[in-house]
Amino acid sequence: MAEQHRKRTLDSGWLAARSTEVQFTGTQLTTTHPPTGPTSPWMEALVPATVLATLVKNKIVPDPFYGLQNEHIIDIADSGRDYYTFWFFTTFNCKLSNNEHCDLNFRGINYSADVYLNGHQIVLPKGMFRRHSIHVTDIVHADGTNLLAVLVHPPDHPGRIPPKGGQGGDHEIGKDVATQYVEGWDWMAPIRDRNTGIWDEVSISVTGPVKIIDPHLVSTFSDDYKKAYLHTTIELQNRSSWTAQCSLSVQVTIEPEDSIILVEHLQSQNLSIPANSWVQYTFPELIFSNPYLWWPNGMGKQSLYDVVINIDVKGFGESDSWSHHFGFRKIESHIDDATGGRLFKVNGEPIFIRGGNWILSDGLLRLSKKRYSSDIKFHADMNFNMIRCWGGGLAERPEFYHYCDYYGLLVWQEFWITGDVDGRGDPVSNPDGPLDHDLFLFCARDTVKLLRNHPSLALWVGGNEQIPPADINAALKYDLRLHPYFKSKDESSKPIGDLSPTPSDPSQYLDGTRIYIQGSMWDGFADGMGNFTDGPYEIQNPEDFFKDDYYKYGFNPEVGSVGMPVADTIRATMPPEGCQIPLFKKLPNGYVEEVPNAIWEYHKYIPYSKPNKVHDQIQLYGDAKDLDDFCLKAQLVNYIQYRALLEGWTSRMWSKYTGVLIWKTQNPWTGLRGQFYDHLLDQTAGFYGCRCAAEPIHVQLNLATYLIEVVNTTSKELSNVAIETSVWDLEGTRPYYSLNENLSFLPKKVVPIIEMKYPKSKDPKPVYFLLLKLYNMSDKSVISRNFYWLHLSGGDYKLLEPYRETKIPLKITSKVSIEESVYNIQMHVTNSSERPESRSSTVRPSDGFCGPQSLETPHCSVGKEQETVLFKGIHGCFSGKSDGLKVTEIKGSDVGVAFFLQISVHTSKKNSKEGEDTRILPVHYSDNYFSLVPGETMPINISFEAPQGVTPQVLLHGWNYNGGELIYEVV
Repeated sequence: MAEQHRKRTLDSGWLAARSTEVQFTGTQLTTTHPPTGPTSPWMEALVPATVLATLVKNKIVPDPFYGLQNEHIIDIADSGRDYYTFWFFTTFNCKLSNNEHCDLNFRGINYSADVYLNGHQIVLPKGMFRRHSIHVTDIVHADGTNLLAVLVHPPDHPGRIPPKGGQGGDHEIGKDVATQYVEGWDWMAPIRDRNTGIWDEVSISVTGPVKIIDPHLVSTFSDDYKKAYLHTTIELQNRSSWTAQCSLSVQVTIEPEDSIILVEHLQSQNLSIPANSWVQYTFPELIFSNPYLWWPNGMGKQSLYDVVINIDVKGFGESDSWSHHFGFRKIESHIDDATGGRLFKVNGEPIFIRGGNWILSDGLLRLSKKRYSSDIKFHADMNFNMIRCWGGGLAERPEFYHYCDYYGLLVWQEFWITGDVDGRGDPVSNPDGPLDHDLFLFCARDTVKLLRNHPSLALWVGGNEQIPPADINAALKYDLRLHPYFKSKDESSKPIGDLSPTPSDPSQYLDGTRIYIQGSMWDGFADGMGNFTDGPYEIQNPEDFFKDDYYKYGFNPEVGSVGMPVADTIRATMPPEGCQIPLFKKLPNGYVEEVPNAIWEYHKYIPYSKPNKVHDQIQLYGDAKDLDDFCLKAQLVNYIQYRALLEGWTSRMWSKYTGVLIWKTQNPWTGLRGQFYDHLLDQTAGFYGCRCAAEPIHVQLNLATYLIEVVNTTSKELSNVAIETSVWDLEGTRPYYSLNENLSFLPKKVVPIIEMKYPKSKDPKPVYFLLLKLYNMSDKSVISRNFYWLHLSGGDYKLLEPYRETKIPLKITSKVSIEESVYNIQMHVTNSSERPESRSSTVRPSDGFCGPQSLETPHCSVGKEQETVLFKGIHGCFSGKSDGLKVTEIKGSDVGVAFFLQISVHTSKKNSKEGEDTRILPVHYSDNYFSLVPGETMPINISFEAPQGVTPQVLLHGWNYNGGELIYEVV
């Protein structure tokens, strides 16, 4: 994230009050009658956040994310805009020396505001996605307390919610430049204040006579990426009344290893800046030999340089300083001839896109670095490599992009246009976009300047399932035209806007380094022509994802499905009547229709059946008895559904598809569809199905052909490897085993190996388990492990119900390390039941914590190098001694698969109330919802932050361990 010289964030000590309840003017509030504390009508405020977030914090309105309580909050359409027009007040100190200047900065206000500082009024113009920087040097009290009051007005066209809801309500919000989801969607209830508030960072910054504004960093390459060039253009403002003689410097450093910082470049330039002027300056390019490159997740390391720009003014000293992390990388894309889909390359290497759609972290805009860190790490943990920021949500914040840079998530950023609000829908919406086109373009250009230096930012898109109005679209095409350095060779003949005149330095463009696509279903996405060809958005038969006729276009920007969370989340977010599971209504055609309770329906529950096409996938396991049983069976379906989706797409890598983005990865509220983790940050089993399927190197079963396939998405050949295939039945025996050795796989290829013939064998079991392992023959280390539960064609999983009574013994060896309040627990979980002899050493029973099973890596490394080190620590021994290790054994006399084990972390509360949510969230697991065959060991790493004074304990649940087992407690 960019950092400015002497910047201080104003994120605490704010008060708020409804404007109609405040009897003083803004001038009086900031001179003679400031509020003295949280006494009526004033209350403690959340800044940054929204009016509704502040009201919820003070319990003036109920939590709109709980049950049906959102219906008890008055909507702005009924209350009028004045009801959600609020004053926000705070104080700050700002000491200035001679020739120093102070700016008051708002990075985002929705929708307009009147700012009063020490009795002076400044009117801020409209627009949710624009920055405001106010020069207040002559207003601040340099040696005392400054009084700041901000009167925030809601969007001009908040709209009304139709009786049946709808996509974007009545679409009136589309007349403003603001978030569109706030009128409700098929995954979201309406936000009553339409996100009114100071929703992003507020700060003051102090500079000398000359200020640095919006530097633009661009990298180019030559010699097959062995040489890189850093291009830098900055804006400089001299606010003094005399010509400033300046020394402008840029320093570039990198930390390739811990505590070792390399200074790659330090360059200075002298220049004169006339009085009271604003100039643009372009540095001579900096040359880097053999640069450290930034790669997306799964392709390599996310190397980040630190670029620091300083300006010194003669007679004053350092006037301003700016810094930003920067990654050397080149992103290209073109429409692939073989598939018709858009194909992306990073640093010359094609990348198969597997990612998800993103709305925003929180519907009340309670955004934070800590939340963003968890959100983005979750995406990296799923082995995703792209996030699409959907056009009805936010232009995401620099903090979001910072973590995408760090974890290697490419970002597709859309502007604020959606098909439902800007051209179709019920009622049919206005296709001309916002009323003020100039405002839209101002916000778009300012957003580009805010985000353009992030290496994770991959492309700009005009809108979701719609293109912007013609004049806006033409302006964006021109503003975001590619510099010739960045035009793909594959599309060099295709015009991308007027390139005349052409500055020689690409950093002089507004962006110039990333493509602009006019809409999410154009130019290589969906059918490429804007027809409604994304989706579908409901449960599918898992084998259908592998079939030729499933999806006929090369890149699907949205395909969605179920997303039921665990039972603890339902109890934490709904009253008892919301814990009633759906009614299963048998239809005359044999299909089942799910009828959810009213609260689930309000929270947009999507069923696990599609009458006439997909039989109820939960009922495949038998009738759900209660909420816990329903949610457990839903997790089984979640895992299968999303693993099959990604495996089906990956099975046709480059031959049919270039990428897929799942709708969607998370919910900005307590929704019940399309998510891999819930709003409380607990993962569903679908999270781990995706994590498995999206491994860079992966062994999988094609559910349509029953061919075993190996996927190699990396740029390296895989050689001297073997595949072990074993089938396990419910009696604990292994009726099928095969071993294919001495295999090799080319980079970027999917290769079918052999048919898994067990279903065609004599007397196959109706329900069975399949374990696939791809491993190195040299050291027996496992590269990819994939576990399936399967039934014969036309069957179901109901035989798994009596299998719950099977008691499989487990042995868990654990060690914990604690740094401040961050816990890292390393475990080995072993199925200690006896097993038949194996012909492969990779599946020998473990003979201790440091036995051969320590080589059984469940997944390829994900994301950061630090995590790779942690995984290596799991695979080896913790120490030569057993000191610090804790061994827990779960007794059992049966032999068989320990099925669908789930680990969770809780607070240890002796006096906890029944039904109280004791989970510690978020928790990062190296794997979860896993199964173990007899004798097999799984290394699991768990990391989390626990509140002060809390004793964490780790619980294990599973198909065979329904009551839950305490397997570790931190003493």
